[in-house]
Amino acid sequence: MILLIDDDHAIQTSLSLLFQQEGFEVHATSSPQEALAFLKKHTPQLAILDMNFSIETVGTEGLDTLQKIKTLQPQLPVILLTGWGTIELAVEGMKIGAADFLTKPWQNEALLQSVRTILNLAQSKAQSPNRKRLDEQFHFENIVGEDPQLLELLESIGRVAPTDAPVLITGESGAGKELIAEAVHLNSKRSKAPFVKVNLGGISSSLFESELFGHVRGAFTDAKTDRIGRFEMAHKGSIFLDEIGDLDLASQVKLLRVLQDRTFEPLGSSRSKTVDVRIVCATNRNLEEMVAQGTFREDLFYRINLITVKLPALRERPGDIPALANFFVNNLKALYQRPNLYVNKEALQWLKNLPLPGNIRQLKNLVECSVLLSTGDELGIANFQKNLQPQSSSTKSSTKFPEVGSMTLEEMELEMIKRALAFHQNKLSKVARSLGITRFALYRRLEKYGIVVEGEEED
Repeated sequence: MILLIDDDHAIQTSLSLLFQQEGFEVHATSSPQEALAFLKKHTPQLAILDMNFSIETVGTEGLDTLQKIKTLQPQLPVILLTGWGTIELAVEGMKIGAADFLTKPWQNEALLQSVRTILNLAQSKAQSPNRKRLDEQFHFENIVGEDPQLLELLESIGRVAPTDAPVLITGESGAGKELIAEAVHLNSKRSKAPFVKVNLGGISSSLFESELFGHVRGAFTDAKTDRIGRFEMAHKGSIFLDEIGDLDLASQVKLLRVLQDRTFEPLGSSRSKTVDVRIVCATNRNLEEMVAQGTFREDLFYRINLITVKLPALRERPGDIPALANFFVNNLKALYQRPNLYVNKEALQWLKNLPLPGNIRQLKNLVECSVLLSTGDELGIANFQKNLQPQSSSTKSSTKFPEVGSMTLEEMELEMIKRALAFHQNKLSKVARSLGITRFALYRRLEKYGIVVEGEEED
C-alpha cells in the first residue's frame, strides 16, 4: 500500500489513478494529522508526502510531519514532493531520512521509477557474499578479486543494479570505478541500451552544455550542424558521469535540473527534450567536505547518492594483486601472441608488497611494460624491478620507468601511450586494446597530450 499525504484533492486523484493503474493499493490523506492517525494503525509500504500544506509554513510543516512519521515507523520509505522554491527544505528532509524527493510538476515515469526502486531495495535481502555465487548470478567477468571488501561491494551492486537508483562510486584514482559503473549497467534492465561515459574533469565549463545536452546549428560560431549531447545518446540506457567532483558550481546547477526533471534544452534551442536515463557517478574527491566548503551543491549531492559504494584502494586488498597480475598477463598472451607467458611465484609475492599508489591502473601499466620489455616467457621480480627502480646514468633509457612517486599518473599515462604507439606501429585499435581503453578514448588522449600520429596504419 502507498500512503498519499497531500491537501490538494486534484493531486490525490491524479496520483491515486497513476498508482492504481500500476497495481498498487492507495490510501489518500489530506492532512498530516490524518496521516499520522492512519500510521498508528496501519503499515504501508511507502509514503508520498507533500512539503507544503499552507502558505505560512512554506515546507516546514512537511519536515515536521516527516520527523513524526520516522518516529512512528522508522523503516517506512518516504518520498517528498516539493517545488523548486523549497528544494533546500527537501534536502533537509533527506538528512532526516526521506528516501527521495521530486519537484512539482512531476513526471509520472520518474515518480514510478523512484517508487519501484525504493520498494525493490526495501525488499532485497543481502546474502553472505560468495564469489562463485556472485558470478553465477551476475556479470562481473572483468572484476577480479575475492577480498571480502570487494565481495561485499559486488553483492551490493548486484542488489541495486536491477533498480533505477542513482549510484555514486567513490574511491581513489585508478581503483576501478569505471569497471564498477559498467557492472551496474550490465546487470541492469537497461543492459541492451547505450552505456555512455562522460569524464566531467575533461570538459571545460564553456563546453559543458554542448557536450552533455547537445546544440543546434548556429548556437555558437563553430556550430555548423546540430549535435546530439551525451544525455540524449544515453536515452533508455545509463550515463556514467566520472569525476563529478570536478564540476564547477554553474555546471552543477544545469546538471541538477536534468537529473531532477529528466528534461533539457540543447544549446541554442528553446525546445525541451525528455530523457530516460539511469545515473551513475564517480569521484575520487570527498563530496561531503566539498558540500561543507560550499564547492559542491548539497541538493545535487543528495540527488546522486541514493546508493553510495566505496571502492577500496588496491593496498587495502593486497591478496587480490596476484590474481590481477595474472589476469593482465593472460590478456596480453593473446594480444602479443606469447602463449607461454607467466609470472613466477616469487614475483607474485613481491608484487603483493608494493604500495601501488596508482592502484589497479598502475599495476596494469607495470605488468604491460614488463611484458613489453621481457625477452623470455617467465616474468620474475627483476622484470618488474626494472620498471620501478631508478636507473643509473649509464643505463638510463627512455624505455624504463623511473622510481614510483617521481612520476604523476598523467606522465605515466603519456609514457605508456608513446610506448604502445611505438610497439604497435601506430595501429590505433591495437594500441587502445593494449591500454584497456576504447579507440575513441585513445583519440581524446592523443588530443589531450598533443600527440600527432603520423602515418597512422589501419588495422
